[in-house]
Amino acid sequence: MATFTYTAKRDKGNPFTGELVADDKAAVVADLRRKGFTILKVEQKRGSMPDINAMLENSQRIKTRDKAVFARQFSTMINSGLAVLRALYILEEQTENKRFKKIIALVREDVEAGMPLSDAMERYPVAFDRLYVSMVRAGEAGGALDQTLIRLATQLEKDDNLKRTIKSAMMYPVLLLVFAVCVALGMLMFIIPIFAGMYDDLGGELPALTQLMMTLSNMLKSYWFIIFPLVILVVWGINRLKNTEEGRKVWDRAKLKLPMKVGPVVQKLAVARFTRTMATLVSAGVPILQSIEITGKVSGNWVIEEAMVDVKESVRSGESISKPLSRVAVFPAMVTHMISIGEETGALDTMLHKVADFYEDECETTVKSLTTIIEPIMMLFIGGIVGVIVISMYLPMFNMMNLVN
Repeated sequence: MATFTYTAKRDKGNPFTGELVADDKAAVVADLRRKGFTILKVEQKRGSMPDINAMLENSQRIKTRDKAVFARQFSTMINSGLAVLRALYILEEQTENKRFKKIIALVREDVEAGMPLSDAMERYPVAFDRLYVSMVRAGEAGGALDQTLIRLATQLEKDDNLKRTIKSAMMYPVLLLVFAVCVALGMLMFIIPIFAGMYDDLGGELPALTQLMMTLSNMLKSYWFIIFPLVILVVWGINRLKNTEEGRKVWDRAKLKLPMKVGPVVQKLAVARFTRTMATLVSAGVPILQSIEITGKVSGNWVIEEAMVDVKESVRSGESISKPLSRVAVFPAMVTHMISIGEETGALDTMLHKVADFYEDECETTVKSLTTIIEPIMMLFIGGIVGVIVISMYLPMFNMMNLVN
């Protein structure tokens, strides 16, 4: 990321200068053209300060809940008659998250310098993503910033509540899995060697299962400094691979096909987020093509993001939204039919909100049933691991009396 200075003008206005943080000059030009500016000059700023987003990457994380509270409080203040600048001063003072506090201060300084609120927020994507900025920009353009911020806060709160529900439901199975792995490692590294020493003193040949456990135990004790770092390296490599474009494509497709109802949960979560985001943007008055593009970018799944590219081209050529969506397997028939009805009746946002409510409820119900299935399976899994290890230790005892005699 680098800082670029530019000179531009509006259709019937005087030239003005400004700064943007972007990956390259082409990104700056594309951003300015999207805003309707005529570009006169763009150049990289020499000796510019490091990108504030990069500086804040390793600082305190900004939670979705923090951003939702900010939007709701901001809306209340504006609705009460406070100026935007005054509201930003108050929000800056009362925000506890140090990272978010710094960004609000920078946004406030940009607004003080004459920059529109949405443009100021757009400079700090670590706090304000495309959905956030587009909603604020639509509210500014329509003169209903307070109402738009309320819709945005509701959207963020629903997203946060759904994520919390899923995380809390999956916490117990994950803890059981960690417990099972720790028990297995502990028995292999510390318990089995004690029994092995007893058997060696008595002599005789060990059963095959016991020999296998002894081999695993010896490997862990002798090469733990290789095995554990290797496991960590593999996990790290998989995470890095998921962050690449090709890796994300493979992972997002695979998530939709996971067994034991995990795939359906991922699908319902993606559909709920898609419909809720699209409904929020349409309700706020964001242009439909821009809404489709933003929805794809913030959907969190490459399959939906790719589908939105086709939808955008179809809508641009005069086709409906529902028709290209019906060709994507991730969208159930009910979703496409409800969207089609919304387009025909002129109540697309209402239909999308209803679909989002339905799939959010479905997602919560499916997650609860999933945990009901996973818990006994995990108990059996733990019991199986412990049972195999215990049996391998006690098998030689059946011949111990013969060896003693």
